[in-house]
Amino acid sequence: MIDSRLFRLPALLLSAALLAACASAPPAPSSPAAQVEPYTLLLVSLDGVHPDDLTRGDTPNLERLAVQGVQAEGMVPSYPTLTFPNHYTLVTGLRPDRHGIVHNSMSDPGLGRFTLRDRDAVGNGRWWSDGEPLWVTAENAGIPTATLFWPGSEAPVRGVQPTRWTQFDSNLPKGERVDRVLSWLSEPDGTRPRLATLYFEHPDGAAHAHGPGSPELRAAMRAVDAQIGRLVQGIDDAGLSGSVDLVIVSDHGMAAVPEDQVVAFEEMVDPALVEPVSFGQSVGFNPAPGREAEAEAALLGKHEQYACWRKQELPARWQYGSHARVPAIVCQMEEGWDALPAQYIERRPPGTRGSHGYDPALPSMRAIFIARGPSFAEGVRLPAFDNVDVYPLLARLLGVEPADHDGDASTLLPALAHPPAHPASVSGNVR
Repeated sequence: MIDSRLFRLPALLLSAALLAACASAPPAPSSPAAQVEPYTLLLVSLDGVHPDDLTRGDTPNLERLAVQGVQAEGMVPSYPTLTFPNHYTLVTGLRPDRHGIVHNSMSDPGLGRFTLRDRDAVGNGRWWSDGEPLWVTAENAGIPTATLFWPGSEAPVRGVQPTRWTQFDSNLPKGERVDRVLSWLSEPDGTRPRLATLYFEHPDGAAHAHGPGSPELRAAMRAVDAQIGRLVQGIDDAGLSGSVDLVIVSDHGMAAVPEDQVVAFEEMVDPALVEPVSFGQSVGFNPAPGREAEAEAALLGKHEQYACWRKQELPARWQYGSHARVPAIVCQMEEGWDALPAQYIERRPPGTRGSHGYDPALPSMRAIFIARGPSFAEGVRLPAFDNVDVYPLLARLLGVEPADHDGDASTLLPALAHPPAHPASVSGNVR
């Protein structure tokens, strides 16, 4: 917590006249980051969960939390609607074009290639340093933090990591993840983290393999929901329900991809003309030296299953294309279509699959937002909002001054049990 003594003027340095004037002056308005109670903020991500996944009767614990607290009709992800870019947006409040994690797969002139499975790249803080994640701000303010698998937390960002962090391990059972977080929350005040994160990738994996709404996804949702129930029960049993603000989000939704709706990138452009940077749904190419005109002639414009732009000419509403890591040519697939190398397509299992990475405006790409805790109102339902607006809320809950961000701090004020009297004073560093 921020020490309020830091905000007091040192009386010994004031003249008697100034002391008298201050005594008669009205009190200054409280800082928008001020927090009276040292609540713990627990941020949970359910990768790939769409609002529809909460309507099939598989998630009684999540539905109960939504009734008890706050639920949004949906949350609009940032472009591209992929896992790493949007997880980092949630904790920085920056669009991917500003925080630099512009794709799950990308290249940098000085750093080389980045992929999710490259442990060295994922743990290299230089990839992440364009944004300041919430745990860095907290640690710099003397607030202990602990993260379990949140993208970016494995790297020292600007030289700072969470007090405790965990390298991603998909084999760590869901129950052990919950147990670890509950053990953190049960620690005494001196060591208990004020910010903790928890991550479940299982819904995303099931939806990718079998499609949205599939029996396999529904089974994954039931399993994750059971762990959310254990988490909440553990918080309540420990007498912490009055001191833990729980925020549950996802990074994106999911769209169905029939097995015959896949394009080989070799059919999009002659491989000799380009260096492919990323595949999937937001597809990136850098033209080969001296072949720029040929590559653009083959790619730019509208095609049957996709459209391509020069990076600087992408649709303005995506707020994407200025960062050096964005490829020179970006092709966006139509909803329900993938673009992959031919060799991947040959190994692709039959049947409908699920994908994301499509236009954020599509209803299928909507994410979830649920919150419960002492800072939140009860029984509130919010309209859909942009995911950059989550960060200023989290900073406020944690009691830290937000770093520069792209969000609107007023968007989620209706979620609070005690919103500020002067909303204009909490606009944060909105861009």
